[in-house]
Amino acid sequence: MNLKLIKQLIIMLVFFKGQAFFGQEQKQLDLGRISGNVQVMAQLYNEDTLIDAALPDFKMGLNSFTNINYNRGDFAAGIRYESYLNPLSGYPTTFNGTGLGYRYVSWKKENLSVTVGNFYEQFGSGMILRSYEERNLGIDNALDGIGVKYNPYKGIYLKGLIGKQRFQFNNGFENGNGIVRGLDGAININELFDSLMVDSKLQIEVGGSFVSKYNNDNKTDEFILPRNVGAYGGRVNMRYGKFRFSGEYIYKENDPYPYDQDTNFNYIYKNGEGLLLNFGYSRKGLGIDFSAKHNDNMLWRSTNVSTGPTDLMIGFIPALTQQHTYNLASTLYPYATNAQGEIAFQADIIYKIPKKTKIGGKYGTSVSLNFATAYVPERIFINDMDGARKSYQTRLFQMSDSILVQDFNIEVKRKINKKFKTSFKYFNFIFEDRAILVAKHHEKIFAHIAVTDFTIKLKPKHALRTELQHLWTQQDQGNWAFAQLEYTISPHWSFAILDQYNYGNKDENLQIHYLLGNVGYVSGSHRFSLQYGRQRAGVFCVGGVCRTVPASNGLTFTLTSSF
Repeated sequence: MNLKLIKQLIIMLVFFKGQAFFGQEQKQLDLGRISGNVQVMAQLYNEDTLIDAALPDFKMGLNSFTNINYNRGDFAAGIRYESYLNPLSGYPTTFNGTGLGYRYVSWKKENLSVTVGNFYEQFGSGMILRSYEERNLGIDNALDGIGVKYNPYKGIYLKGLIGKQRFQFNNGFENGNGIVRGLDGAININELFDSLMVDSKLQIEVGGSFVSKYNNDNKTDEFILPRNVGAYGGRVNMRYGKFRFSGEYIYKENDPYPYDQDTNFNYIYKNGEGLLLNFGYSRKGLGIDFSAKHNDNMLWRSTNVSTGPTDLMIGFIPALTQQHTYNLASTLYPYATNAQGEIAFQADIIYKIPKKTKIGGKYGTSVSLNFATAYVPERIFINDMDGARKSYQTRLFQMSDSILVQDFNIEVKRKINKKFKTSFKYFNFIFEDRAILVAKHHEKIFAHIAVTDFTIKLKPKHALRTELQHLWTQQDQGNWAFAQLEYTISPHWSFAILDQYNYGNKDENLQIHYLLGNVGYVSGSHRFSLQYGRQRAGVFCVGGVCRTVPASNGLTFTLTSSF
């Protein structure tokens, strides 16, 4: 079926493009447009016993994909062809081979749009449903079915969908057995009552969602597991002048799931709930944002069978921690959202000190403060594991004294003159790794990180960027140092060399330099890069979702292009 669909799409694309070469009125014809992109990442491995980097049997890994999309008026179609020959080390083993990974056809007619095949969708914040792709993590839970969007009246937006989730890739995508069904509606009050609120500073949007799953691949004789499980909730988004507020509450019916690490969560029939709140204020030169989250037992999959940590996830639990970009902060202690439950808070303040002042300087100075923390909910455990198996009771925002993470950081950015700009950043971490399990030694970790980052424009189109980082801790692997030099020649060339050094490790044999060099070239929409060196074993996270990455030593080639 997949090969037949590919052939049909190729014939269709060739036909439409062929019309451009024939016919006397070709300039007046709407022939549509073909677009797409390509990414290739190949890695040649070396054995490195010093960092425990093994040489795999296949010696070279390859991850690649190509998207081809066709649009003509209200019609669109596309395919994605993927190759994992063999998948890069650390990538999910459920990705293997080469074949069709995504295909769809969609059309719009007046206020109705329909997509058949693969598609991505999100309801609200994503707690109840988020179908998405994060290629760097090996996550792709695309729905395969039909999705409908309808705008029956101004300000009213409706969505409906049904499909199976992509589970793995084996010479083509393979879906899980569970069926996901969902309805979502949103009402923009200002659009609905535009004649009454045309000059109103108050903007309001309300919405609600219902998502259910049907799953018949239960594998336990010990418990009676529900085959149909539903979740529902509502949300509101408001803005008044410089102030904004959003809130969403999701309630999930009991959804027992195996959990071998703690019997208190193993096949329990407790309902789950999630509440996400956000308050914000912004004006010229100042932005303030505060978020709060309560989630309990919100693990939400289209299966009840034990599987990989990111497989067949219906809902997404956002992490209320800043997504760091500096190496030591982002790779050593990234925060992975606790799926069993957490109560979290985050506050952001961004202030621009005015330019041409004593403190702000000629160009002004930007100051950013961020504080985030997460705790285990306070749970009252009840002795019912031989009966109802609710396991425990909780209350909204009632947290225990068991901290999961605390992250305070401050950053100062300043442009000194036309050729020199700099930034300084400080991090203070408390990290309970016995719950999160991303460090080398699982314990409570207290760490400080200091970063300085400055760029010098040497001459037109030539710039040198220097980045220095240092991490202090008495736990885990001890102190780390990091340095990077990057030289760019706009608009084409970039050269970088970096070193991550664990000089504070108590084991002198593990006081290792992780040296890495990179060369990049950009030409229009094409980018080539070549990288050689060591990469340490660790955990790579995006948005609170993580995967384990093994140590490696080798040569990596990357190509990205769009058309």
